[in-house]
Amino acid sequence: MPEPEIRELRYFRAVAEELNITRAAERLGIAQPPLSRAIRRLERRLGVALLDRTGPRPALTRAGETLAEEAAVVLGALERAVRRTRRAGRPGRGLVVTAKPGVATDLLRRIGERFRAEPGAPELQIVMSGFGEQADMVRDGRADVAIAGCFDGRGLDTELLATEPRVAALAPAHRLAARDVLDIADLAGEPAPRWSPPGVVDRDYWLGNPDRPGDGPVVRDTAQLLEVVALSRAVALVPASLAERNVRPDVTYRPVRDAAPYRTLALWQEGSRSPSIAWFVKAALDGAGTPEGP
Repeated sequence: MPEPEIRELRYFRAVAEELNITRAAERLGIAQPPLSRAIRRLERRLGVALLDRTGPRPALTRAGETLAEEAAVVLGALERAVRRTRRAGRPGRGLVVTAKPGVATDLLRRIGERFRAEPGAPELQIVMSGFGEQADMVRDGRADVAIAGCFDGRGLDTELLATEPRVAALAPAHRLAARDVLDIADLAGEPAPRWSPPGVVDRDYWLGNPDRPGDGPVVRDTAQLLEVVALSRAVALVPASLAERNVRPDVTYRPVRDAAPYRTLALWQEGSRSPSIAWFVKAALDGAGTPEGP
């Protein structure tokens, strides 16, 4: 029995996401009848019903839900492979590096200086990205390597570059601001910022406690984070270097003696043998110096 074609999987993904044949056809840029025939042909080929057509609108059967999940994996891998292959074939392409502005900025500058001194090293292309975006950009081929502190490491190789203490960011009137040094236990019960889009490491990142759900205001960047702290709506653990760069009268910082350090890592595609990435990681280690133990 022939296996489904990539085109059929794309058709089915659109139908599964829209649950409306007309909208799916418009999204794909084809007419509705050919799309309906293609889905029925796919069902016959697989020998299962993918859509329940008995209701007022189509619904996914259990088999349809499974294929929707698997198709997303297959199509995502194909799209990433195509993107990376096209980039690899461009003459004189540089090494694309992504990082979030802030903690990584000075490190990127030092890495760039060392990397450019490497004989034969390609040009660095720096792409700034938002909190939590770096790993996805490496996985989907938009970047070759990233510098990040908080990420989902699935499918990635990493190298620890540096560690630094984290401090508690508080409003000056907060009850904990009167103390010189804090412990993680002191932050129990405090509202923590929630990042948008949400990440699996948010609670551990902000308050050092991964077991409690985030319950504070939603923020999208460092400026918003510091505003909600200044308004006494949240408390957050932040890298000491972020505190040094953001001195302001309405936010105070206190050391937290048992907080795990902020870790800055380089990350790239798992199993990559790229000489350019190897050069970059070496330059990153040289530029960061010898990291302290966690």
